[in-house]
Amino acid sequence: MIADPNKKTLIIVESPTKAKTIAKYLPKSCTVMASKGHVVDLSPNPDPKAKGLYGIDIDNGFALEYTVVEGKAKIISELKDALAHSEQLILASDEDREGESIAWHLYKILNPKVPVYRMVFHEITKKAITEAFSSCRDIDMNLVYAQEARRVVDRLQGYGISPILSRKLGGKYSAGRVQSPALKLIVERENQRRRFTLSDYASVTALSDTNPQFKSTLSFIDDKAVATSKSFNGETGEVKKGFVVLSLEEAETIAKSLEGQEATISEVKESKKIEKPSMPFTTSTLQQDATRKLGKSAKEIMSIAQRLYENGYITYMRTDSPTLSNECMHAAASYITETYGDSWLQVRQYKAKTLGAQEAHEAIRPAGDRFRTPEDTGLKGDDLKLYSLIWKRTIASQMKDAVKAITTVKIKSGKYLFSSSGSVILYEGFRRIYMVSSDTEEEREETLPPLKEGDKIKLISLEAKSHTTQPPQRYTEASLVQKLESEEIGRPSTYATIISTLIDRGYVVRQSSFLVPTFTGFFVESFLEKSFAHYIAYDFTKEMEAGLDRIARGEEEKEEYLRDFWFGKEGESNGAK
Repeated sequence: MIADPNKKTLIIVESPTKAKTIAKYLPKSCTVMASKGHVVDLSPNPDPKAKGLYGIDIDNGFALEYTVVEGKAKIISELKDALAHSEQLILASDEDREGESIAWHLYKILNPKVPVYRMVFHEITKKAITEAFSSCRDIDMNLVYAQEARRVVDRLQGYGISPILSRKLGGKYSAGRVQSPALKLIVERENQRRRFTLSDYASVTALSDTNPQFKSTLSFIDDKAVATSKSFNGETGEVKKGFVVLSLEEAETIAKSLEGQEATISEVKESKKIEKPSMPFTTSTLQQDATRKLGKSAKEIMSIAQRLYENGYITYMRTDSPTLSNECMHAAASYITETYGDSWLQVRQYKAKTLGAQEAHEAIRPAGDRFRTPEDTGLKGDDLKLYSLIWKRTIASQMKDAVKAITTVKIKSGKYLFSSSGSVILYEGFRRIYMVSSDTEEEREETLPPLKEGDKIKLISLEAKSHTTQPPQRYTEASLVQKLESEEIGRPSTYATIISTLIDRGYVVRQSSFLVPTFTGFFVESFLEKSFAHYIAYDFTKEMEAGLDRIARGEEEKEEYLRDFWFGKEGESNGAK
C-alpha cells in the first residue's frame, strides 16, 4: 500500500518528541500529531445494566467495553479537527502489539472517511521514514487481538484476585499476572538465604620465587581435595562429599611448615580459549547490561532508550530479536574495516532463541545506514553512556573472536598439591571494542612465567585465610530480568514496569543494588501461594505468552483462548470470581 505524498495527510504517532523528529523527514503536505499513548482503555466501572465484568462482557464473546482515557477528550477533538482537513490518514504508532492496538483504537474513535494506512518503522531516519511512507500496510488485527487477550487476562485475574487479597490482608493490595510470579522469585530467593547454613573454611596460598612471581592455592592433601567456596552446596551451605574442610589453625600450621620449601612443577597444561562476542542487544539484555554498567534501574534505562529512539539515535527499543538488518551489518562492517582493517571483520547474523521473539524483528542498534560514533552524536550524560554501550555491542557483534592462551600448573611439595592458572590474550578481536564483564578498553590478564614439568621453585609468603560461605545472592534488577526471561515470565518490554510496580507497592525494597522482599511482600506471596497457586506458578504466564503468540500469528482464535482461560478446557470455571 502506497500513501500519496501529494495529498494532505494527517499522521498520528504516540509521543510529541517522536512527532517532531519524523516531521523533519516528511513532505510539507503532512501534519504529524501525537495521541500521547492510548486514547481509550477498558472501562473501570462499566454500566451496571451491562453484562460486563471489569469492562469485559464474558457472555458476549468477551466483548470489550472501552472508555476515553481521562484527559484525552481534548486530544481526540484536535485529531478529529485535523482529520477533517486531511485527504488521508496514516497511523504510525510503534510496531508492536501495543502500538497496533493504539492504531486500531484511533481508527475506531476517529471514524475516518478518507483512506487509512498503517505505517511502521523501527528507526527514525530519513531513509526509514521515507521507505515506511511508501510501503504502508493495513492494521494487523491478529496483533490487536493478542493485545486484547492479554488485557482481558490481566483484567480478569488482577481485578478478580486483588480485592480478595485486600479483604483478607486488610489493606490495598494488587496481584498482577506477571508481577506476582516475579515477587515469588524474590521471596523464594530470600527463603533460600534464610535456610542456608553458614560454614567456615580456610585456604592456603603461596607465592613463587620465580620472575614474575605467581600465586598458587593449596588444592589437595594426600589426594583429598581441599574445600573451596565451590565445594559447598549453593542452596543449603553443606559441604559436598569428598572434600577436606580446613580450619584456620590447620591452614596456619600448613603455611608455616611449607614456608621457603622447595616444590616441583608436576604438571603443565596449555590450551586455547575462544571467546565469541555477545549477541546484539534485545530489550532484556540491554536492561541487564546497562543496569550493571550505568548503575540505573531498568525503568530508567528504558526511559533513556525511549528518548534515544524518539530522537533518531537508535532503533526501536522493545524487541525480543537479536537479528540485524543487512543495512546494519554493512554499516558495522564499514566502520570495522575503515578503523581496524579487514582482518578484524567477521560478518555474523543472529537469531532469537525463543519462538515468541516477534516484536520489532531487529536488535537494538544505532540508527541509520552509517553509524555515528558516540563522539559524533553530540549526546551528553546518560544518553551518551547508553548510546555508547549500544554502539559498542553492535560493532563488536561483527568482529572476530578473541583468543586466549590458558596455562594451568600443579605444584607438588610432599603431600601437598598447589594449583595455579594464568591467561594471555593472543588476539583481542571484539574485545577491542566491548566486554560484558566490564566496559573498559583494557582488561588485566594474569600471566605465568615459562614453566615445564620437573622445574623446581620455592614456596614463599604463604598465607592462611579464613572464609565463610555466602548464601545465594539476592536478585539485582539485572539478574531478576535474566531470570524472568529464562523462565519466560512476561515480556522483556514489561520487565522494567514489573520491578517498579513491586517497589511502588511496597512489596520489595532496594538495598544497595539488591531487591529485598518486605514483610508485606512475604504476606502477599504467602497468601497467593496458598489460595491462587495456579496463577502465580511460573508455567502459567509462560503458557499464556505462548498462547498470545499463537493469536498474534493467526494460529488461534482470541475468543477460544479466553474461554479456555476463564472456564477451563473441561468447561469448569477456571477464573477468580
